[in-house]
Amino acid sequence: MFLHTILAGCLLASSHAASVSSRSNSELLQHSPPSAPPCVIGPVAELPIVNRVIAPDGFERSATLAGGIFPGPLIKAQKHDNFSINVVNQLQDKSMALSTSVHWHGIFQKKTNWADGTSFVSQCPIPPNRSFLHQFSAPNQTGTYWYHSHFSTQYCDGLRGPLVIYDPDDPHKDLYDVDDESTVLTLSDWYHDPTTVLNPILGPVTDNSTLINGLGRYPGGPMSPLSVINVEQGKRYRFRILGLSCDPSYNFTIDGHIMTIIEVDGVETVPETVDVLPVYAGQRYSVVVHANQSVANYWIRALPNLGNQSFVDGLNQAILRYKGAPEEDPTSTAGAWVLPFNEANLAPLMNIPVPGVPEIGKADISINFSCRQLLLQMLSGAQHPSDLLPTGSVYELPPNKVVEIALPNTGAAPGGPHKFAVVRVAGNSTPNFVNPIWRDTVSMGSAGDNVTFRFVTDNAGPWFFHCHIDFHLHNGFAAVMAEARSQLPIVSESIPATWAALCPTGRPVY
Repeated sequence: MFLHTILAGCLLASSHAASVSSRSNSELLQHSPPSAPPCVIGPVAELPIVNRVIAPDGFERSATLAGGIFPGPLIKAQKHDNFSINVVNQLQDKSMALSTSVHWHGIFQKKTNWADGTSFVSQCPIPPNRSFLHQFSAPNQTGTYWYHSHFSTQYCDGLRGPLVIYDPDDPHKDLYDVDDESTVLTLSDWYHDPTTVLNPILGPVTDNSTLINGLGRYPGGPMSPLSVINVEQGKRYRFRILGLSCDPSYNFTIDGHIMTIIEVDGVETVPETVDVLPVYAGQRYSVVVHANQSVANYWIRALPNLGNQSFVDGLNQAILRYKGAPEEDPTSTAGAWVLPFNEANLAPLMNIPVPGVPEIGKADISINFSCRQLLLQMLSGAQHPSDLLPTGSVYELPPNKVVEIALPNTGAAPGGPHKFAVVRVAGNSTPNFVNPIWRDTVSMGSAGDNVTFRFVTDNAGPWFFHCHIDFHLHNGFAAVMAEARSQLPIVSESIPATWAALCPTGRPVY
């Protein structure tokens, strides 16, 4: 009963947003009122996947949504919680995909690969009018994560949301005063066409708007309400920033304020102060922001790397509103970047040893992907992905081996089944085997970069290693790491009968 009460409230808030956006331009508010609190569910919950017409930027379209809202409900857990989330497929709109799956991005899924939610890799998709109960734990994992559809490009139609595991003993807790659902910030692209229209496009797919916490504006559109993040002068806030995009990356800034990074993809870091934060698809950061400026409204900016790169009329923006400030759009201006982000400066708070011999190429298994060349050939239509990758695109990895993966000269944001030690980051040719950052999604940088990372094969099962630009994944920019196959009996011990029953013939994926 409690769960259904929460979701009903979320649906009401979403329908209000649609009703506001349906007014004429002259009737629309020219400022953004205080934002409604986000919808929150716990680690034990039912998550209905539904179609609903929404207008987050003032343009109405049918979408595929978790809990009927965009972004989906915040899944709020505590360290050592067990998860039991029943994903219920209630999709009916035939203009979009009707099957679904939900992936819990960043959760290790030790011994529960079957609950990872990657369609055709770790499970068959959930058909309409069916459900699947995901039961898993995340021992010793804390921090900022997210969930999204892993069926075709479905999450670009709306199925994506935040997941946070809070740590009552957070080693950084003395650095901030506020860390709750009001300080979760999601950055996402939004498309007015469904992905069934976008998927056939070869080459860049341009979004219509940037949404921050599910609200935004598009060029030539109405002055729709923007998200408002409320703060009180003198307090310090832990903002959890999530890159939920299907394609763009964002340069995230807050006018007049600096940010201190304290977490990257679920790993606590040595505090690093910046005034601009590049956020790629799938990446997450926690930053501490001190509300130490005059009482006023300040622009929160998320400048995309493609598409509409303007701040005119509130595009690509939200509002940081101090208590006591008027309910109106800010007049603040963006300052010069004097504390730029450098990924090479990031280091884990608790040093995590890099596995293997501290030298490039000295791991037990070394894999070199020429990803950019492969992707360009696929997008040009010159060759089919199956002609460009090894047969089946599957890499079988024996247990308890050090694997080193090099990804030269690409501009994507691959993610995989592990946290990995990024021993060579984009923009830096010098490897770091002493205290590199560990993360699960990394930028590949630009021409000349050769991003390299390591992990140990200690997590049995087939894992998807892929570009997190979802349209690239749709075109085949992916491989499967079949890890520790001999240890799969450990995984099979916990597989429920309902898992195999998802497959049309009753035959499991592996």
